[in-house]
Amino acid sequence: MLSRLLPAQGPARVLTGITLVHTMGQGLWMALNAIYATTVLDLTPGQFGVGVAIAAGVALAVSTPTGHLADRIGPRSVQIWSFIALAPLTAALLAVDGFAGYVAVVSVQAIAYSASRSARMAMVAGLFPAEERVSVRAYLRATSNVSVSVGAALAGLLLVVDSAWAYELAVVFNAATYLATGLLTLLLPGVPAQPARPGPALIVLRDRPYLTFIVLDGLLSMHNLLLDVVLPLWVLHHTDAPRWTIAAILLTNTVAVVLLQVRAARGTDEPRAAARATRSGSWCLAAACVVFALTGGASATVAGALLLLGALAHVLGEIRQSAGSWGMSFGLAPEHAQGQYQGTYAMGADLGKMIAPALLTWLVIEHGTLGWISMAVGFALVGAAMPAVVNRALRSGKAAADFVAA
Repeated sequence: MLSRLLPAQGPARVLTGITLVHTMGQGLWMALNAIYATTVLDLTPGQFGVGVAIAAGVALAVSTPTGHLADRIGPRSVQIWSFIALAPLTAALLAVDGFAGYVAVVSVQAIAYSASRSARMAMVAGLFPAEERVSVRAYLRATSNVSVSVGAALAGLLLVVDSAWAYELAVVFNAATYLATGLLTLLLPGVPAQPARPGPALIVLRDRPYLTFIVLDGLLSMHNLLLDVVLPLWVLHHTDAPRWTIAAILLTNTVAVVLLQVRAARGTDEPRAAARATRSGSWCLAAACVVFALTGGASATVAGALLLLGALAHVLGEIRQSAGSWGMSFGLAPEHAQGQYQGTYAMGADLGKMIAPALLTWLVIEHGTLGWISMAVGFALVGAAMPAVVNRALRSGKAAADFVAA
């Protein structure tokens, strides 16, 4: 069990500290990013949205190359310098004057952030044996949920103050967390760089089974926007449930992830088992959508109870799907190219985040029960396809050699 293993392992303890510091800053900034841009920088909501979209596009474009860079020069070096670079890049928001300057800063930030993300996952692959990577990843996710909540609470305090200097203080705090994270990475042991090999550099772009997995995983990852974006709108406009139900659902999700994510990751370190976990997780997500569909014409009491029941089914699907996703992302990647494979893997979730708000909101808000049922069928079908995709990847000979005979 990882909770017993971590105290005896220096790298795991350091990774936990890095995650706590980094995600606390993220939790703070996620709550204040739009407010800072529109109130302190005087951007319009449309300009802010365009800036975020451009930065997301930049992150997508450089995700695979920055992962390859982590392979070639070592993920520890890339993580250190990308986080250290993020500190002044974040602080540069204090000097931004106008939309063009904002786009320039957040676009360069996106490059550094993409590099740090690819390097972090390559570090996990390099520091831990294959059978422990998913458990470590699960522990870090549970830890990050706690830390993000703390950051969001700090943001709440600054929102009470509601002044430019308070929001500028948030920028400074976020920049400091990046600097601290980069310096903490110095405490991690190095992971050897991979030498150049004959053939194309970005081999992941030729690995069709892996790319298929990424597309399907990105579609499944759209469920992450259900509780944050879609369900609050559904509760407010299509049910009689009290508004505080939204907060109760989000709290239920956070607590459940912290308590159950590590346990849900057990046995998902091998790709075929990970695919089965993803399939079962997708069925839980489908069940959650069906339960949510039943709340439309229910009384306030029944709707509230059904919403909480659906939230429980959703979080069970979320933690199981996440664990399966990590198991496949590590297990289907060659050991000498974990950086570029993990960088490409992250693109699936990014694409899902870009598509999900408009698509899922259109399904649910415009089509009601039919939209929920369509979503349920979609999640179930995508999850059901995962075992076949993994079997194809293993047969192709592109999966990691440790797992071919599994």
